[in-house]
Amino acid sequence: CTNIGFDDVEFVHGRAEDFGQNEDFREKFDIATARAVANLPVLLELCIPFVKVGGFFICLKGPNAENEVEEAKNAMDVLDVKSVENIEVSLPDEELKHRILVFKKIKETPGKYPRKAGKLSKKPL
Repeated sequence: CTNIGFDDVEFVHGRAEDFGQNEDFREKFDIATARAVANLPVLLELCIPFVKVGGFFICLKGPNAENEVEEAKNAMDVLDVKSVENIEVSLPDEELKHRILVFKKIKETPGKYPRKAGKLSKKPL
């Protein structure tokens, strides 16, 4: 195995809805990232609580990214984040265009976020 410089990296496994409420992880990171595992309002609610004020959330979204950004306007307002980059990318062996979305956290996340998984999916921000 080649050493690629991750000696100081610690990996933690858990659900974002739980760890996002844990003071050991809440608002501690410069960057949080996610792949396209949920719609953007849900991803923002799950990931933004991990990011420090002034830090960034970066996610990969599919060809409907523009629509998802529009649908996420309320979540962006509630969670005090702003969109700062929207980069088109091509993935190997795929015809569809994807987008890398970058959001900057402006203020601390209200303590009630992220909500429990059931509320997240049934009533996204």
